Amino acid sequence: MKIDGVHYRTIWVADDGWSIEVIDQTKLPHAFQTVRLRSADDAARAIKDMVVRGAPLIGATAAYGLCLALRDDASDATLNEAYQMLAATRPTAVNLKWALDEMVKAVKPHGHSVRVDAAYAAASKICDDDVEICRRIGENGLKIIRGHAEVKPGKTVNILTHCNAGWLACVDWGTALAPIYMAHDAGIPVHVWVDETRPRNQGASLTAFELGRHGVPHTIIPDNAGGHLMQHGQVDLCIVGTDRTTATGDVANKIGTYLKALAAFDNDVPFYVALPHTTIDWTLDDGVAEIPIEQRSAREVTHITGRTDAGEIVTVEISAPGSAAANYGFDVTPARLVTGLITERGVAAATREGLLSLYPERR
Repeated sequence: MKIDGVHYRTIWVADDGWSIEVIDQTKLPHAFQTVRLRSADDAARAIKDMVVRGAPLIGATAAYGLCLALRDDASDATLNEAYQMLAATRPTAVNLKWALDEMVKAVKPHGHSVRVDAAYAAASKICDDDVEICRRIGENGLKIIRGHAEVKPGKTVNILTHCNAGWLACVDWGTALAPIYMAHDAGIPVHVWVDETRPRNQGASLTAFELGRHGVPHTIIPDNAGGHLMQHGQVDLCIVGTDRTTATGDVANKIGTYLKALAAFDNDVPFYVALPHTTIDWTLDDGVAEIPIEQRSAREVTHITGRTDAGEIVTVEISAPGSAAANYGFDVTPARLVTGLITERGVAAATREGLLSLYPERR
């Protein structure tokens, strides 16, 4: 995607040929800055501190983190140590472990002398594959949006999304936002209701930033406004992303997604989840019982960062001093509330058979 006319991916090999550059998403939307990663520790901190975030991008960053570790020492011991460190950074997104496993498979059979080159080639492939997967998700989701446009000719298709599942969450294109970009580019009138996504405000800061730079009409709304809009017929469909999807179609996404799915179900609004196959955890059946839910710092709830009218970036406390705060990063939406899963292979019912119809090799 483009920022001020310049094409960017979210992660790339720097000009020196070995260090890794990423967009610092903690600075958006007020400043566009990049960060250079020179070690596996740097990659782990970038993931943990949410300099990079979004399941596919977390996986890509971890992959390059292994590359950086192997540059210092290509031994099995270093490979295993870096794997464990990177895998522990964030527990919910399954892409993290998937990418690390892919890297180990690509690197371990080689002798130490060629492991670094093999690692960089494997990480590059993970990134390139993610771009193509997201492009295909966009094409499959575009058909759904086009169908809604056809039943209300000349009118705007209103889409609600939660958190950020655009190109900033992936390497390029995105998952939930890819169909929206393609619809907009195809001339279909679309408008996006952007949930602010407390407490980190990824919707207000990241999704709105992306859509604005691409010229897609959008409106930021408080997290609790979605149900009201659905009751009044102002939402045609919801599209969200997911950080882990069970083999039975349950989806873990940013906290608050479950409530939107309930409101959509109650108001007969289609609720779609866009995801790459790398986000499917085929080992799990019950998302509520089995998906680990990350708990983050209470400070993200009690404090907020923004820009003053004078242009200064400040962090302020918004809660009653001394009050405890809980910060669950994700919730699980049961498959029964999901209209369909938009994947790179097509749209499936949120059921085991639905997923297996697209991924028969998993039978």
